[in-house]
Amino acid sequence: MSFLPTVTERLARARSDLRMGVPVVLSEGFVVLAVETLTNERFDHLTSLTVEPVLTITGWRAQTLKAVAYDGDVARIALPTAATASWVHSIANPADDLNHPMKGPLKTLRDGSAGPYRSAIALIKTARLLPAALIAAIDEPSKFAAKNDLTLLSANAITSDTSPLNSVVHAQLPLDVSDAGRLHIFRPEDGGEEHYAIEIGNPDRSKPVLTRLHSACFTGDVLGSLKCDCGPQLRAALTQMGNEGAGVLLYLNQEGRGIGLANKMRAYSLQDQGFDTVEANHRLGFEDDERDFRTGADILKKMGFSDIRLLTNNPAKVAKLETCGLNVTERVALKVGENPFNANYLATKGKKSGHLL
Repeated sequence: MSFLPTVTERLARARSDLRMGVPVVLSEGFVVLAVETLTNERFDHLTSLTVEPVLTITGWRAQTLKAVAYDGDVARIALPTAATASWVHSIANPADDLNHPMKGPLKTLRDGSAGPYRSAIALIKTARLLPAALIAAIDEPSKFAAKNDLTLLSANAITSDTSPLNSVVHAQLPLDVSDAGRLHIFRPEDGGEEHYAIEIGNPDRSKPVLTRLHSACFTGDVLGSLKCDCGPQLRAALTQMGNEGAGVLLYLNQEGRGIGLANKMRAYSLQDQGFDTVEANHRLGFEDDERDFRTGADILKKMGFSDIRLLTNNPAKVAKLETCGLNVTERVALKVGENPFNANYLATKGKKSGHLL
């Protein structure tokens, strides 16, 4: 028996380090810093190493900057001689793009393996930071990590697999829509955010259950934001389950389609500049939708459900759950919450994301 951290625990430690601006080391021979939390001091120290660091961004962000992404989903940018930490931040963050659109020309690299760079971006995304990394090759990575007291992990350990979930506790919770409510808490083993299941009544596990996979939306669910339809969808789904006497709503902590609240607000700021919701995500360097519905499927299976009637306007969500082994017997429309402030947002969801509105 050992007290040494497991791979999962090292990944959790690495995410935390990156959020604080602390570098992490890949055993393949690289030191990685998240651009969003990069300080002037650490930038100066990194550029003092013998090998020039490489600025890595996603293919979407590269497209915005008119940089060639030879690696497809990521682009490796050679730092200009006069690069500063502020310049690096401007490449990663599109907030000031319209005021200062000319950031190039940017020289992107095409030789060598992009694997470790791709893994670094994936790790930074799970830390809910802007998807951009400053990466430098180093010799003897184990010694480098030990000397600088940094977390060491393998790029191969950074995968797209979901972390196993464990049921923590459940208890009765009377609600406005039904006094027969029960709240279940599920905790991932990788130290990530907990997810919740609100069970209404006592659904028969042998029959299709009315189900909603609802991604957390602080602005809509809590503040009553008019920029989206999330709050009305949450309340309408629970009300329908209460009226039918049974159902299960999963409240998944995947704010902002999986990019986190801070990045969601960055996307809102870009929308204020005239970009739609998909364009804003791409300018930040994210996909249209970064959520992982395998988590929801896992929770449903752990609760004993295999057949569901899914409350959603998104056919892609139906397809994703079916690939996870669930049988979606019916898609139940959930068309509520349209208002003058979110009309364009909903139109974009229909046109670019395939929602049936």
